[in-house]
Amino acid sequence: MEEEETELRNPFPSPPSHYTDYTTHNLKLLGLLKERVKDKDVELGTLTQHEILSDQTDVPAWPLAQLEKPRVDWILEEGHYNVFGDTWFVKETIPSLAELGGHQLHPADPSVDRRPALLSILRSLLVTYSNLTSSVLAPPPAPYSAVPPEWQRHLEWITVLAQNLMAAANDLRPVQARGNLENMMKRQLELRREETQAVHTRCDELEAQLLNLRAAALEMASPRGAGTGVGEQRQSAQPAVTIEDVLRWAEEVT
Repeated sequence: MEEEETELRNPFPSPPSHYTDYTTHNLKLLGLLKERVKDKDVELGTLTQHEILSDQTDVPAWPLAQLEKPRVDWILEEGHYNVFGDTWFVKETIPSLAELGGHQLHPADPSVDRRPALLSILRSLLVTYSNLTSSVLAPPPAPYSAVPPEWQRHLEWITVLAQNLMAAANDLRPVQARGNLENMMKRQLELRREETQAVHTRCDELEAQLLNLRAAALEMASPRGAGTGVGEQRQSAQPAVTIEDVLRWAEEVT
């Protein structure tokens, strides 16, 4: 009961138990098996590892060849690889409508201009829809007639046309994503330029304000400087008083 509650509380599935086989002991057995096999072209999975490793302990019952690293050249050649039962493609591609089992009416090659085919599909869709409205107003067929009604045939054809339009739109999603990314990058670049221009403008304003403050400070300091110069000239014009003059003045006072 506790295990069931734990499993229910865990929102993610448990990892596969295959990773527990990659122990140090098993990897050493794999390396020893490779050393003892003389023919390098023989697949390890076809060998009787218990006979070759009879002098070793804890030889697993499953083949040690499962611990081999995947062949990258084989993966690139086949274009896909399997991991724990799931197939992953080396290059992600969007399957075409024909590959999915549908009736494709536009070219499968993305380099071919699809606009003429899509315009034909759109015209056929409009004409079929008009015929569908006419067939709906037609009298019903005989009760025991084996011929399907006309509106059903129109609906099937409209379904095929709609599938082609949707498939063509899905094929253009990478182009749309690339265009959106380019627009986002251009917008970010424009914002950076605008912010940089705003910073430069603010710096110019501050520099102009500093120049005005400096000029005002110089204007305020210039009269004081002139007065100070006159005072210094007056002080320099007066005779200098020495110690002898002070002593003579003191004797006269006493």
